[in-house]
Amino acid sequence: MPTETNLLRHELSPYLLQHADNPVHWRPWGPAALAEAAATNRPILLSVGYAACHWCHVMAHESFEDAATAARMNELYVCIKVDREERPDIDHLYMTALHALGEQGGWPLTMFLTPAGDPFWGGTYFPPEPRWGRPSFTQVLQGVADAFRTQHDAIVQNVASLRQTLAQAAAPRPGAPPDPALLRRAAAALLRSTDPDLGGLRGAPKFPNPAMFRFLWQEAQRSGAQDGPAAVHLLLRRMSQGGIYDHLGGGYARYSTDAEWLVPHFEKMLYDNAQLLELLTLAQAATPDLLYAERAAETVCWLVRDMTAERVAGHAAFAASEDADSEGEEGLFYVWTEAEIDEVLGPDSAPFKAAYDVTEAGNWDGRTILRRIAARGTAVAEAALADARHTLFDRRCARIRPARDDKVLADWNGLAIAALARASAVFGRPGWLALAQDAFAFIRAEMMAPDGRVQHAWRRNRVTAAGLLDDHASMARAALALFEATGQTDYLDAAIGWAEAAETWFAAADGAWFTTAADAADVPLGDAARPRTPSDNAVPSGLGLMAEVLARLYHLTGIEIYRDRSRAAIAAFGGLGDRLTGCPTLLAAADLLEDGAVAVIAGARDLPATHALLDMALASPDPAIVVLRAPAADALPPAHPAHGKTAPSGHALAYVCRGGVCGLPVETPAALAIALRRTTPAT
Repeated sequence: MPTETNLLRHELSPYLLQHADNPVHWRPWGPAALAEAAATNRPILLSVGYAACHWCHVMAHESFEDAATAARMNELYVCIKVDREERPDIDHLYMTALHALGEQGGWPLTMFLTPAGDPFWGGTYFPPEPRWGRPSFTQVLQGVADAFRTQHDAIVQNVASLRQTLAQAAAPRPGAPPDPALLRRAAAALLRSTDPDLGGLRGAPKFPNPAMFRFLWQEAQRSGAQDGPAAVHLLLRRMSQGGIYDHLGGGYARYSTDAEWLVPHFEKMLYDNAQLLELLTLAQAATPDLLYAERAAETVCWLVRDMTAERVAGHAAFAASEDADSEGEEGLFYVWTEAEIDEVLGPDSAPFKAAYDVTEAGNWDGRTILRRIAARGTAVAEAALADARHTLFDRRCARIRPARDDKVLADWNGLAIAALARASAVFGRPGWLALAQDAFAFIRAEMMAPDGRVQHAWRRNRVTAAGLLDDHASMARAALALFEATGQTDYLDAAIGWAEAAETWFAAADGAWFTTAADAADVPLGDAARPRTPSDNAVPSGLGLMAEVLARLYHLTGIEIYRDRSRAAIAAFGGLGDRLTGCPTLLAAADLLEDGAVAVIAGARDLPATHALLDMALASPDPAIVVLRAPAADALPPAHPAHGKTAPSGHALAYVCRGGVCGLPVETPAALAIALRRTTPAT
């Protein structure tokens, strides 16, 4: 029998360590915990959360820190804790099961499993006493344990039904790849769900949904329709002026609890800010706006100042998140009273209060969440407001900060690296490209397996979770962004290596990829339920990102196997038809594969004319543009349609290749911008 104690003290995950002193006999996920459940024939209580999760903290304080509740948990169950960020594959399996039970998902995720790991019932947060129409957690504990002991047939039936649902969720839906008509319908359907006044999706709570808005942007580049860009601009402006944005320290919170972007759920996630930085970049490329430039710079400043993880051998990647809570209270670090603002700013407080919605009554529970409600003023007025923000930021630094989850996640860092590389070109910030290269170097040095696979999670000089499809797809995409930005072929080689690793370890016979590797030893429920997800959630689908990677590799190299693999993965879910609206990253990959263009820049590397053409191509507002350098006639692969294209000595030329055919060369950035535009008329 294992020691009757809490085993989380041996873990490295900040979330698991938050629970290391609970009186609950927590076990980390793994074969040992599953073997204990099988040996004792006790059901498993699986609790999944993450370090920045407010309601996870609430349930911990109310229940997991309570000795009587913990004693009941220890008596009836083998209790397992999972950090969903460290093990998104485990979280996905059981969240899918919860949805199949008709429950709304969320965290903390509370699932009850058989000793073999099969789910049979679950929920999310349970209060310590009955409230809001929900039973108390102790009632749930006893009721589920009684059902497991006395209702064997019902448990078996639930398990069988959920296994079938999980298998169906992982099954392909083969069909023809999306055509332009389907892309138009998908964009129209998504646009109908947007809020035309406040931006984002209708209603509350409001999440950014950047993958969806990125697809709307890309589809508009193809079709010429203006509704998509209008929705993106509205989203970015409303969020960037609302309370969901940290006007003092930079960075966007995870979501807004209301429809107006005023009251955030105050946690800040790397993945949100990476994707929003890329969306700001695309919007700026098309319609330069001082607001976008400011928010991008402030968000990168936050990444560097507050989110740089442990530096090893001169390199550092980015941490996962910052908590919503400090001193046991959500948002306390970020909010103000009018009296505090007056005391800090003195006679200069009046214009700041008018600009940022500061009143005696406050706009949230008697306090103020800063949001910009006044129009931009003169240069002098804006400089004064900037000084006031700096003063308030300095005062805020004296407060007790929210905790930071400093583990490094390869997939989230891949999103940040790609965003920084592209933002560097559009905003003219070469230092941002250096940041991207530094994070990339860290992951290659610290998070690679001996067989060339990238691992998922790292903290304190130790990998804590094996690599998933999402890690390989996101890092390969980041490598291609760096290759396009720098022309350094080792980045291209890295992307090809990770794409091949995905084919070796994650590929399915039907052409798509599974989330978990073929040799993953601790993913339950068998091959039929092995997760495979084309749909996007808060982060883009790894399957959709890998389809994009292969499409880009095809355009960069001309090698047809990459086109064929990308097309097969997309076709594996073509049977979803109009339901592909839930898979915007996959839709964007389909557009890139079939209608993407390659801007081939021919000319010596040190020529100003070469750099001018490169700058124009890299700053294109169309995500379906791929940039390739050809400093010499033999620089491109033989299979590429631009192989042999060159420029006269002392000159630079750009060739735009689309559909395997390259157009006539152009010499000026203005002519290149015109050549890169897609010409399909709006319908």
